[in-house]
Amino acid sequence: MTIKNNQNQDRLLVSYLLCGAGFFGIGGLHRLYNGKIGTGLLWLCTGGLFYIGQVVDLVIIPNMVDEYEQKLRLKAGVSPAGIPMNERIFISQVHQPNGKPLTVKLIEAAEANGGSLTVTQGVKATGASFVEVETILKEMLQSNHVRIGNNPISGVVTYYFDEL
Repeated sequence: MTIKNNQNQDRLLVSYLLCGAGFFGIGGLHRLYNGKIGTGLLWLCTGGLFYIGQVVDLVIIPNMVDEYEQKLRLKAGVSPAGIPMNERIFISQVHQPNGKPLTVKLIEAAEANGGSLTVTQGVKATGASFVEVETILKEMLQSNHVRIGNNPISGVVTYYFDEL
């Protein structure tokens, strides 16, 4: 499952703008932008495969962007959910619940913080590891209990609990 975010939406918008340039004689820029060098050069030399390829690409650009984002994540060693794949978890890092579950502790921390929470704030409030906190927050994001964004001042990735 791919997580949609502002960066992905920006790449999608730029891809559509570059595809639009193909209708003015510079075809294939959107393909080059999304890492499809061979077909990008082919589109560039043939006017977007005589405009037929440009029209077809208008439909498949979202998949092209998702595929490129996935390749970037894998190259960086991050899973589709945004969790580092090469990070080892040791038994000493596993959170042993003492009383309240980690999810409840994170919700309480978000409530105390005005309905928003960063991973670092979650670690500080619960004593759990970064991986554990981020995993729980991403599960909450996937089930639409929180939304994700960036703090407008610091730019830090922030999870917003709109129900609080």
